[in-house]
Parts: sequence; structure tokens; C-alpha cells
Amino acid sequence: MNAKADTGALSRRSVDLPTGTLELTLTHGADEADALLGFAARANAKRGFLFLSKVLGKHWPVTPSNMIAIHERLAATVPNVDGPVIFIAMAETAIGLGQGVFEAWLRAHPGHSALFIHTTRYRVGGGELIEFEEAHSHAPRQFLHLPSDPALRELLLGAGTLVLVDDEASTGNTFLNLTQACRRLNPGIRRVHLATITNFMGQSATDGLSARFGLPVTMGALVGGEYRFTPGDYVAPATPAQRFDANADRGASTRFGRLGLSSALRAPERLAARLAGEFAPGASVLVLGTGEFMHAATLLGAALERQGVNVRVQSTTRSPILTWGAVDYALRFPDNYGEGVANFIYNVAPGQYDHVLVCHETALNPALRELAGQLDARLFHFLLDDHVEEVPVR
Repeated sequence: MNAKADTGALSRRSVDLPTGTLELTLTHGADEADALLGFAARANAKRGFLFLSKVLGKHWPVTPSNMIAIHERLAATVPNVDGPVIFIAMAETAIGLGQGVFEAWLRAHPGHSALFIHTTRYRVGGGELIEFEEAHSHAPRQFLHLPSDPALRELLLGAGTLVLVDDEASTGNTFLNLTQACRRLNPGIRRVHLATITNFMGQSATDGLSARFGLPVTMGALVGGEYRFTPGDYVAPATPAQRFDANADRGASTRFGRLGLSSALRAPERLAARLAGEFAPGASVLVLGTGEFMHAATLLGAALERQGVNVRVQSTTRSPILTWGAVDYALRFPDNYGEGVANFIYNVAPGQYDHVLVCHETALNPALRELAGQLDARLFHFLLDDHVEEVPVR
């Protein structure tokens, strides 16, 4: 990776990727930018670069305590407000981040009403489904389910504050599309807060968010600045990343955030204590979430860390990324939701960890068996947050 830095008043960087040249100007957070993110090249004709977060637990392994500390920092950026607050996390990359920010905010505001819900690329149940677009994504169609529980639906339709959580902001278009969809449901939304690890919209665009959205918008980000990307000659392969079928049962659960939650998930403490007793002292452990199923895996990792285990958490993804820069290893396998699209794990090589624990919401299927075989992993099926069944794979 060829990255050149200008050490003037503003931090400027130029990164030569296989897909083009990325130029950055960092206006705040430059002192911790390298600890928070790296750069990767996407095999995506719409966007050839990726701000790869090192604290998200998606493409890079991270200790649970470090990830939870990021959740708390972003939760602290949410302004103090009256009335219920809606937290929406963006699929698939930021689902775990958003749920963690929601739970950190609840810890800091005991007794305050809030709703967490995450967008998804799967239908669950037979309720109303709202569609919006993430135009630059490899899989652009996103959906938001209306909660089926009357109390949760009342929170969604009655809250005045909307908090949207994603790992990065670059144009603001997806946030605007989702906000408009939410305001059609709930015209009483009075303010929006955007919580992101990085904000590369630039100061002018950030200052103009309220005028653009048509209501007060605030932004909380750990690193900020702006970017320019000049595409090169790379031609991305035309491989499908989304095959949505409204009538297909993908095995996605209704219990972990797609239909809304008003309280935190519980960590599987007894499972963690049992597993910690099985591991040799100092053994390295990876807890691996699958696709949109991320936060429950993080909570298992956190419980293991409290037991003294040397643990990292991460997740699989449908996003195709080149092996370059912040990605030094890529493993491909079939998706366990049965869409028939490729899924990937980055920066995890077979044999790298002494133990790999794959956490999944779908029932056992050949894709999960293949994944377990490639990583010599154990499979853990989460029926509830603290009701987990190990699935024999040997």
C-alpha cells in the first residue's frame, strides 16, 4: 500500500489502491485514525475503496472490550433529548455497532424509553416492509420491518428523535433515504442524530445536513474529513450479491433486532464460563458472527473476555474485497442464508486461532458445515440471546 501523509495543519493522505487513488483530508481525529481504520480495495464497480474499520468487528479482528469502548464513545455523542429515541443500525456492516451504541446509551440513560431496530436484506414474518436504497453498496436494497409488538410499534411511530448508526458517512444519501422513509411512518420525528466511526462528507456537507434533511441534524464521529477517489483501470467482476425474494424463508431470526427491541440483549454467561474452562490458558479464540448476526457474538466474546480468555470477535460478510492493504487474507464460502451469493471472511486464516466459535441464527445447513470445516470451528446456534445450542459438526 502506498500511503503518503502531509504533516501540515490538516492531515492529508494519498493512497494508491489497485482500483484507483484515494485522497483524504482529515480535519479531526487524525491522531487516532490509524488505530481506527485502514484502507482496502473493493471489488465493486460502484465504489472501488473501503474505509476498513479496525474497531467494528466486521473485516478486522478486535477485542470485545475495545469494541464496547467505541460503542460508549458514540453513544455519548447523542444529544440529551426528551421522549423516546429510535436507534436504527445499517445492514449489514453496522448492525453490531448500532446495537452496541443503543445498549451503551441505555446504560447511560436508565429508565429512558428507546427502540432499537436494524435494517436488513431479508424478510422476516409477514408484516409491513419498507424499502430504501444504499446506492453505492454491493447489495443496494435495504428493508426496514415495522415491529409487530404493539408497544414497540408505538415507540417507532411516536418517537421524536431518530439516531442512525453506520460505520462511515461519505455522502449522506443512505441516511437521507432512510430518514425520509421513517418520516413517512412517523411525521413527528423532530430531530436526527448520525453516529459514525468516520465522517468523510466534508465540513460544508456536514454543516448543510439540517437544510438537506429538512429538520435539525447533528453528527457524532470519531474521525472526520473529506475524500476524493479517482478510479483506475480495474474492472470489477459482475457477481450478484443480493437475490431478494419476499416469499423466501432465509432462516433470519425475529428475536435479535429486525422487529425491534426496547432492551439490551443478555450475554450467554453460563456458556462463556463453560467454554473458558475448556480452553488451555493463553489459547487464542475467535468468536465469529455470520452476516447480519453480529451483536450476540460480540456479547459472547465479551463474556469470554471477562473470564480471562484471549479472544477476538469478527463477522462474515457478503462484501467482496481484494486481498490488498488492510486485507491480507480472504476466505470464501456459500452464504448460510441460502441466497446463493458468495460470503467472505477477511484477515482470518485457517489455523490462525486455537479455537473458532461460529455464532449463527440460521439452522444448520451445508454452508455452515463448510465454514466450520474450513476453519476447524465449532458451531453455536443462538435461539435466544442466552439460549444457545452447540451443533455437532464432527
